[in-house]
Amino acid sequence: MSNYRRIFIPGGAYFFTVVTYQRRPIFAAPENVVLLREAFHYVRTSRPFTIDGIVVLPDHLHCIWRLPEADTDFPGRWREIKKQVSKRIGEKRKTRNALDVWQPRFWDHLLRNEEDWRRHMDYIHYNPVKHGLATSPAAWPYSSFHKVVAKGWYPEKWGSNGQPETISEMDLE
Repeated sequence: MSNYRRIFIPGGAYFFTVVTYQRRPIFAAPENVVLLREAFHYVRTSRPFTIDGIVVLPDHLHCIWRLPEADTDFPGRWREIKKQVSKRIGEKRKTRNALDVWQPRFWDHLLRNEEDWRRHMDYIHYNPVKHGLATSPAAWPYSSFHKVVAKGWYPEKWGSNGQPETISEMDLE
């Protein structure tokens, strides 16, 4: 068992990597991405948090959350999201035990400043290109890229001409 320790900061911003069980491409099916979105919505209704950026790939996802000011419970939120998705995908697959949807843990990183946040946002949005799933961040449908472009955070063609220098040394898979 590892000695992995989580950092809990009230109202913190966190980067997450969450992986499917045995890297199965569960989210290659668009209907499963819909189930994931619904699970996020369901959990956010009762346990609010803000999603700054997200990308869903066939076998994993990355996202940045901001928790409410006095709240530190991101593990509880992930537990509920995973549970909701597992129940729904399990029903669809007609299995009695859908616990094989997710790896048991997830990776988190407390974002310490604006530069750290920006690098992780870049990593999220460039990830489909890195994995050969899209020719540019704008070409991937399961990402917040178009929303952040609309906010003026990125130009539409960002990442189209190769990997951004800001993420050249990052590997958060």
